Amino acid sequence: MFYRTPKLLKALYPSLTWQRDSTKKELYLTFDDGPIPEVTEFVLDTLDIFNAKASFFCIGDNIIKHPNIFQKIVEAGHAIGNHTMHHLKGWQTETSTYLENTSLCQEEIAKNYKGNRKRLFRPPYGRIKRSQIKQLSQDYEIIMWTALSQDYRADISPENCLKNTIQATETGSIILFHDSLKAEKNMRYALPRFLETFADYDFKAL
Repeated sequence: MFYRTPKLLKALYPSLTWQRDSTKKELYLTFDDGPIPEVTEFVLDTLDIFNAKASFFCIGDNIIKHPNIFQKIVEAGHAIGNHTMHHLKGWQTETSTYLENTSLCQEEIAKNYKGNRKRLFRPPYGRIKRSQIKQLSQDYEIIMWTALSQDYRADISPENCLKNTIQATETGSIILFHDSLKAEKNMRYALPRFLETFADYDFKAL
């Protein structure tokens, strides 16, 4: 698994958003798999300390379970993205089922996330069929990543998680962390230190 997305992968899927073209010091933090109590709230508190905005790719089922946490994300002015209703693996799911599951998630998002903001989607595990891309691209910008923190891995230390994520980051990067229990240990260590390292950058929502 790569920390920095290989150029070949970007070339194979050019319609997906891997990073933002920018000549300014701008970065795009993203968080997958929330919202959940404590972990998502830690992320929100940390972002607030650094006056940073981010994008949260939420699982619909977690929005239903934790609506108050979801509302905190919205009220803090962060962007919301769709991560399917039940965290489906696109490669192992029929396209019709995948699209329906995505729509269910979007319905939950729309209940408390209003306005003319564009729809964002990130496929769980980064695995998505071309048929799913074709359909979803009509309604969503499909967001991938430039730098993958791999914070969910139990076999890497928090220190290495931080170091490798920093090394994979460049201007315009989309950086992927997780506000999940699985990633909590590494993320809690890496996120504030990552923000400190790039303190002279503008962290923007997608």
